[in-house]
Amino acid sequence: MDGRRAARQRRALSGSGLLTYIPPRRSDGTIQPARIKQAWPKNRLFRILSIDGGGIRGVFPAAYLAELERRFLGGQPIGRYFDMVAGTSTGSIIALALADGMSASQALQIYVERGERIFPRLSGWRKWRRLLRWIWRPKHDQAALKAELLSVFGDKLIDDASIRLVVPSFEGRHGEPFLYKTPHHPDYQKDRHRKFAHVALHTTAAPTYYPGVEDDGYVMIDGGVWANNPIMNAVVDVLACYDVPRENIRVLSLGTGDAAFTVDDTVRQGGVGHWAFLRAFTAAARAQSLNALGQAYLLVGKPNVVRIDPPESSNPIALDDVRRSLDELPLMARSLAEGSGHHVADLFLRDRVEPFICVPTFDPRIQTPTPP
Repeated sequence: MDGRRAARQRRALSGSGLLTYIPPRRSDGTIQPARIKQAWPKNRLFRILSIDGGGIRGVFPAAYLAELERRFLGGQPIGRYFDMVAGTSTGSIIALALADGMSASQALQIYVERGERIFPRLSGWRKWRRLLRWIWRPKHDQAALKAELLSVFGDKLIDDASIRLVVPSFEGRHGEPFLYKTPHHPDYQKDRHRKFAHVALHTTAAPTYYPGVEDDGYVMIDGGVWANNPIMNAVVDVLACYDVPRENIRVLSLGTGDAAFTVDDTVRQGGVGHWAFLRAFTAAARAQSLNALGQAYLLVGKPNVVRIDPPESSNPIALDDVRRSLDELPLMARSLAEGSGHHVADLFLRDRVEPFICVPTFDPRIQTPTPP
C-alpha cells in the first residue's frame, strides 16, 4: 500500500514532460501517540512571547520590545526572558532574530535599514505600472526579501537557536498547515537543519505580495493564511510537550495593528467587488486572531495573557507602507509601553529563563539519542 501511495505521489508531469517529485504530506509523518511530556520544574513559570504577522508593520512589536529593553533591562536582549517565541510572517523575523541572540533593538533595525529595499517606494508612472502589474503578478520582488534575510541570518540553523521556536507556515501543494519548530522535544527532528533565512522566507510569502516558495516539492506560503496570531500554536505545544500546569503559563501576545472590520449592508449584499481577496483575507486574519486569543484566555486564564496591539483604525497602514510604519509605529509603541510596561515587566521580566538546549538528535535505527 505504501509503495502504491508513493507512486501516486510521484505521478505529476512538469511542463517539460519530466517526472516531478511530489513529497508526501508532512502530516503523514506525524507521530500518532500523545507526546511524552518533558519534565518542568514544579514552581517555574513557562513564559511565551507570541508575535503576529503584518508585513512592515512588524516595526510595532519590534519597537515595543525595544522600549521594554530600554526601560527595564538596561538594553539586555529581551529574548533571555522567554522560554518560547512564536512568530508568524513578519513576527517570525523578530522571533528568529531573538533566537539568534539579537536584542529587540537590533531586530527593529532590520526594518529601519532594510524596509525600503524589501518594499521599495515608487512614484509616478512606475507606481501605476506596478499597481497594474499587481493584477496578474505578485507586487514585490521576492529575491530582494531573500537577499536581506540571508544577509541578516546567514547560515544560522534552527538547531542553533537559543530559544524554543514555533513558526507557522502553510504548504500549498497539499493544502495544509505547516509548523516549523526547534528540537525542544525528542519528537521534533524534522526542522533542526533548516536555515533561519529559509524558514522566514517561507512564512512571509504573503499571497499577492510574493509568490509561493518552491521547496523540495513543497510550495510554502505565508503562515498568516491560517495562523496570523500564533498564540495557540505556542500554548498547545507547551501543554503537549511539557509537564507544566496551564495556570503556570504566561503569554505576551503582540499584534501589528488590525484594521477595523465590520460588515455593513453594502458589503453584506455585495458581490466579488465588495469581497475582494484583500478584504476577505483581512476579515479571516482578524477573526482568527480574536478566536486564538479567546482560546488562550480559556486555557491559561485571561490574567495570564497580555495582549498589546495598536488601536484599530479605519485607515490602517498597508503591509508594505514603509514610510508610515517607521513614522507612526515607534511612537505608538513608546506610548503603549509607557502605559503597560510596568505590568509586562512584573509578569515577564523579573528574572531570566534557564538557557535552552536542543534535545539530542534521535536515530530511530538504534533507538537511542545520539549527539547533534
